[in-house]
Amino acid sequence: ANNSGELLKVTKKRASLEPIVDAYTEWVECNDELEGAREMFNEAKDDQDMREMAREEIATLETRIGELEEELKLLLLPKDPNDEKDVMLEIRAGTGGDEASIWARDLLDVYTKYAKSQGWTVAPMEESDSTYIVQVQGESVYSKLKYEAGVHRVQRVPATETQGRVHTSTATVAIMPEVDEVTVKIDAKDISL
Repeated sequence: ANNSGELLKVTKKRASLEPIVDAYTEWVECNDELEGAREMFNEAKDDQDMREMAREEIATLETRIGELEEELKLLLLPKDPNDEKDVMLEIRAGTGGDEASIWARDLLDVYTKYAKSQGWTVAPMEESDSTYIVQVQGESVYSKLKYEAGVHRVQRVPATETQGRVHTSTATVAIMPEVDEVTVKIDAKDISL
């Protein structure tokens, strides 16, 4: 346990496998209960109340087993290797002048509030009038933000408009997963001066 990075990696792997193990355990238990309910149904030949109770139990268990099988199919799909990574979030004002800068700032506020609602931390990296770059850290950040990348458009009467006209403004959002550290070795014979 001297290597905290390795411990963190193993802990995250265990946490990602836990829902699969829980669903499988419940699936096994439901199948065992289903077998018992079928035996009860077959043994209660003359007792209609017992047969009806067993029939209801069988129907409930079969439904739950089907649900668990669907859940397991989804849980066992291969995951994007970047899903658990933290991200760099970049928001740039696009077309629309000053209103586009206001829109970019509004988007930053929205993503910051969302990140806080997820229990993530947001650290500003770079900020100007029209560009915001923040680091977002937490659990499964990339998996929840990766589809937010692209151009975001708003049509509204901006606070800067004096005549009540509707303006269209855009901002681009880039979601970049943090890269793993890589050691690069350059051999001296490969360098030419």
